[in-house]
Amino acid sequence: MMAAGKGRGPLMATVLLVWIICCNWVELGVAVPPYGANMTDLMHHVEFFDKNKDGVITITESIQSFIAIGCDPAFATSAATATHSAFGPLTTPPGKLPSLNIHVSHIHGAIHGSDSGAYDKKGSFVPKNFDKIFQKHSHIKRDALAWWEVEEMLIANRDLNPISCPAAETEWQLIYFLGKDSRGYLHKDTVRGIYDGTVFPKLADRKITLHSEA
Repeated sequence: MMAAGKGRGPLMATVLLVWIICCNWVELGVAVPPYGANMTDLMHHVEFFDKNKDGVITITESIQSFIAIGCDPAFATSAATATHSAFGPLTTPPGKLPSLNIHVSHIHGAIHGSDSGAYDKKGSFVPKNFDKIFQKHSHIKRDALAWWEVEEMLIANRDLNPISCPAAETEWQLIYFLGKDSRGYLHKDTVRGIYDGTVFPKLADRKITLHSEA
């Protein structure tokens, strides 16, 4: 009986270890991204660029992501550098030194003036402001923008902040380049897909292509 009792200790320890490992595996299986379970639309917008899903987007990850969706390496490098230079320091969490890395959890820090207002201050999508972009500036083709109409919108939304104006210009240059069709029109549904991030996986999977006919 004593021998059986002595053997029970290691057995129980083994069972306990297996139980702990299994529970941790289950928890890992349902783990939420490091930027939280309640993601905003703006967080979804940049999620694709966080390749390893650690909540921090590096310039290298952005370059790889731009290439993945069909951009040539030179453009990808230029776009990533401009984006990170503008928004990296703005998304640095409190208590950390500013860097060029973009922190997904604090992406709302990159919201700025001179913009369309399609995101609120928390990064949530505002449909009525998004609709106004096309209601006010689609002159030639309904629910689509030529580049000069994008420029018209940028001028109309421009404030006196020397930082926000170039940021808005950079954003919309990227949106226009990524989303325009072969005739140079940027369509409303395409822009919506860029805003919520759903268009990027489709581009990467070649389900759609850059500058395709709309």
